[in-house]
Amino acid sequence: MNQPRSPKEGSGQEVRAAAARGLVPVLTDQGSLAGLDEHSVIARDRSLLKELCYGTCRRLPRLEALAGQLLKQPFKKRDSDIQALLLVGIYQLLYMRIPAHAAVGETAGAARLLGKAWATRVLNGCLRRLQRESAELQAIVDRNANVALEHPDWLLEALRQAWPEQWQAIANANNQSGPMTLRVNQRHQDRETYLSLLDSHGLAGQLCVHAPDGITLDQPCDVTTLPGFEKGLVSVQDEAAQLSAALLGPVLAPRPGARVLDACCAPGGKTAHLLEQFDITLTAVDSDNLRLARVDDTLHRLGLTAELQHADATQRDWWNGTPFDAILLDAPCSGTGVIRRHPDIKKLRRPDDIRKLAALQRQLMDNLWPLLRPGGTLLYATCSVLPEENVDQVEAFLARTPDAKATTPGDVAWGVSSGSGRQLFPEDGGHDGFFYARLEKQAA
Repeated sequence: MNQPRSPKEGSGQEVRAAAARGLVPVLTDQGSLAGLDEHSVIARDRSLLKELCYGTCRRLPRLEALAGQLLKQPFKKRDSDIQALLLVGIYQLLYMRIPAHAAVGETAGAARLLGKAWATRVLNGCLRRLQRESAELQAIVDRNANVALEHPDWLLEALRQAWPEQWQAIANANNQSGPMTLRVNQRHQDRETYLSLLDSHGLAGQLCVHAPDGITLDQPCDVTTLPGFEKGLVSVQDEAAQLSAALLGPVLAPRPGARVLDACCAPGGKTAHLLEQFDITLTAVDSDNLRLARVDDTLHRLGLTAELQHADATQRDWWNGTPFDAILLDAPCSGTGVIRRHPDIKKLRRPDDIRKLAALQRQLMDNLWPLLRPGGTLLYATCSVLPEENVDQVEAFLARTPDAKATTPGDVAWGVSSGSGRQLFPEDGGHDGFFYARLEKQAA
């Protein structure tokens, strides 16, 4: 076998080889893009590396179908890195503005950096055939409507059944990259002032329609270029995610010092937003110690304080027995409302995962409800668009919990009414998909 060549071939081949390495765990169901090592390439190439990996995953069902047309026989499992290179090459030719000669030459040449020089000729042949027969090959694979919409069959069918009027728009939004949205820290300044500060630094943006602290940038940028980021003036958070603070506002604003629990807090965006907005005592719990460390880092940057607990919210062994005035349960979910930001979901998620996640969500709701004082409020949230995790979950909870009453506001301009909650769908250029249900504990 040829040995991998040292990364002296030029950044074009290096970044494509790095993309292949980053995609292999996803293609083989061994990991996600969360493990992508952006520092495996020089700084200049990191945005390209991310685009190659995330873009390929975003279009994966269609790219795999095209690869099937181009190959006489599939690559062996041990050559999943070459399969990844082929997908990256197709992605560049069909979806990026990279000159075709560079897309083909640099991608095929990257096989040598992976120690598989034999694949150079194969990749070159496949990609040049795609150039010649692009329209015909795309027409063939697009006969399958699910392939044309670039989703796995089970997920598209689930969307079609759940949302017969919106499923195609949801699918199309999933295929786009999400915008970069900021949350301005109101403890420092209002968002209009920060928007002017952005403008003075050459960064253009628009005020969010629904989130009162939100600004969506016209173009994404490195967070380190945001004015005042290190000083805590601003954070990155989607508009839909910012609505949790708005929903809890009527509960927390009139009660300075209220005891609040953020039950599944990592990575901490909603935790920080609550502390920016309200003078509360907040306990933030998460079962993942590494992710909890990220929450600590975020709060430190923003100059905020919370009691952090490394604990399992399906248990109560961490609780001191004092009831909470409000609980935010941002429950673990399928992430089907944020596929555009986590496109490996298309490959890694399975239909059976939904049933397992729904069981966990039920367990969390039942375990946390007794921790709430009478008159207190639990805000249930997911970044899912599937009813099993949202409206069905909440309706079943209300049916088995006599002292629970839904208080989700209906007079808001965002989302659609969905049982006792409110469902947002991912919007092209707008917010992510989210579900919220606000539940009040009735006094005995």
